[in-house]
Amino acid sequence: MRSSEQHKKDVLREWRESAPFWAKHAGVVRSMFAPITRALIEAGTISEGHFLLDVAGGAGEPSISLSSVVGASGSVIFTDAVAEMITTARAEARDRGITNIEFSQCIAESVPFSSNTFDAVVCRLGVMLFPDPVAAIHEALRVANSRGSVSYAVWSTRDSNPFFHIVMDVVSRYIESPTEDPNAPGAFRFAESGTLARLLADAGAIDVTEQLLDFELDAPLTPAEFWALRVELSDTLRAKVAQLSRDQLLRVEQEVAEAGERFFASGRMKFPGQVLIVTGVKP
Repeated sequence: MRSSEQHKKDVLREWRESAPFWAKHAGVVRSMFAPITRALIEAGTISEGHFLLDVAGGAGEPSISLSSVVGASGSVIFTDAVAEMITTARAEARDRGITNIEFSQCIAESVPFSSNTFDAVVCRLGVMLFPDPVAAIHEALRVANSRGSVSYAVWSTRDSNPFFHIVMDVVSRYIESPTEDPNAPGAFRFAESGTLARLLADAGAIDVTEQLLDFELDAPLTPAEFWALRVELSDTLRAKVAQLSRDQLLRVEQEVAEAGERFFASGRMKFPGQVLIVTGVKP
């Protein structure tokens, strides 16, 4: 078995390799996940003048969207463990003329900020991938102000998110995959209702709430562009696709297009999606 430290190194390597693709697709990802960002803003009661921490901000979201909410009198600190992600996010902020975001490279389990610093902490679609989510939750609560909010967005069940399972179902017919450990880092680690909420409460948060958010992943993509995006953004999928022969790859692409046909029309992709928004308050 891999040691904990080796696992962390492997995860960071995988994200470094994925970073150029997240930069390439940053605009599409921003559009697809905008409803999740809006839900986090509402759940955390984020408003003008707030000082925010965005944990595992990826290619720049939700920090960039949050920066407009808090305005000139507020500010956002964007964090990510991968330097290449920070480079992408910083460039996007610079191109947009945004000046109220600062950038810090760090892991979620150990953020370099003083206790009782932020009005709100958010993490969009990141905590389920952390090597030690319990430590990350404790850190988020530590740096939040008293009565400050800590909000997470995580994917709900696999079946409720065809954006993922359509591709996974087809590829699994060609490449054997080991049975997933439900407690290991992965997209659906906290899909079961109440799982993440209990961790947040156990860490000391009060007034913990969980909201099931149904939304639509809407973007100007054709089936072929959807396939490219899914493969490029996922280290796991890239590794599996690399094992396919040319003929197998063509069949997989065709089968994915057929399975997802009902979600495409007039040059647009519209997948139903479902996430859990979990929020707690620091006492």
